[in-house]
Amino acid sequence: MRKTDDFEDNVLEIRRVTRVVAGGKRFVFRTVVVLGDRMGCVGVGLGRGKDVASAVEKGKADARKHVVCISLKDKRTLPYDIEVKYGAAHLRMKPAREGHGLIAGGAMRVVLDLAGVKDVTAKMLGTTTNKLNNARATLNGLKMYADARTQKPGTEV
Repeated sequence: MRKTDDFEDNVLEIRRVTRVVAGGKRFVFRTVVVLGDRMGCVGVGLGRGKDVASAVEKGKADARKHVVCISLKDKRTLPYDIEVKYGAAHLRMKPAREGHGLIAGGAMRVVLDLAGVKDVTAKMLGTTTNKLNNARATLNGLKMYADARTQKPGTEV
């Protein structure tokens, strides 16, 4: 794994979550942070705290724990189609020719960009607009690809 200084981070979402208790309401901030080095390693983390700064730091620490490293075809694109379902998030990623660009939306675009994918066509097919689920679905798709590359020949994928 690389040093943490090599990673760039992007705060995908900041939400104020309210909990009702006796005597009033308690406010907590929830952040979704994506961390990547644009060279094949990316992670998604969730942080919660009483203020935004502490929630972002906790999100970065959580993202470092969930980093996935992949090798890209020609250092630009994915080698084959990936279709993933995570909760209500359903997405498809397809490799593209050089110069095509990163065609993806929302959370998927941020994750793929920080992973270093430059040419891909991606689409969110699910009905969810939850950025956390979409980011985790993208990360799971990349993780499936990374796991398939590390398996020994002759084993099932």
